[in-house]
Amino acid sequence: MKAKKLCVFCGSRVGNDPIYAQSALDLAQLMVQNNFSLVYGGGSVGIMGVMANYLMENNGEVIGVIPHFLMDQEVGKIDITQLILTNTMHERKAQMAEIADAFAILPGSIGTMDEFFEILTWRQLGLHQKPIVLLNVNGYYNSLQNLIQQFCQFDFIDKSVLQYIHFTNTPNELIEYLLLLRQTH
Repeated sequence: MKAKKLCVFCGSRVGNDPIYAQSALDLAQLMVQNNFSLVYGGGSVGIMGVMANYLMENNGEVIGVIPHFLMDQEVGKIDITQLILTNTMHERKAQMAEIADAFAILPGSIGTMDEFFEILTWRQLGLHQKPIVLLNVNGYYNSLQNLIQQFCQFDFIDKSVLQYIHFTNTPNELIEYLLLLRQTH
């Protein structure tokens, strides 16, 4: 696996604890150091903006994918390596998935969960074989991890789905995991 293009699903807000933006910044620094490009939702705000700004300021590659209606609301980031405009949110996710070599899920809300569950569903259906890594900053995704295990416990999904998701606690663990996969594939 040559995880050069990391698709990051994350918040359009920074949250109420500085640790979330700091973790995004730490991940962006590690991405630059390890030659990862950022594929993301094309926004200029929140954790998305934090990451895109850092990569652009440090000669990283940033590929944003955003629907026209969000550009019209002036939340799109135009000073990036490449900005791809789509017609719908679904086209946005499909385009990001096509470009990416791996997926990282950072703290976010409904949109981030939508992106995560869709990409996980596509993996379960065999539509891609790309790694999915959740960055569980400060226990942010503990409840999600329990919910997915509950889905298995009540037999609504097969336990094999658990092998498609890797939880990490720090940006360093996330990058180390992807680098390990890169070496073994």
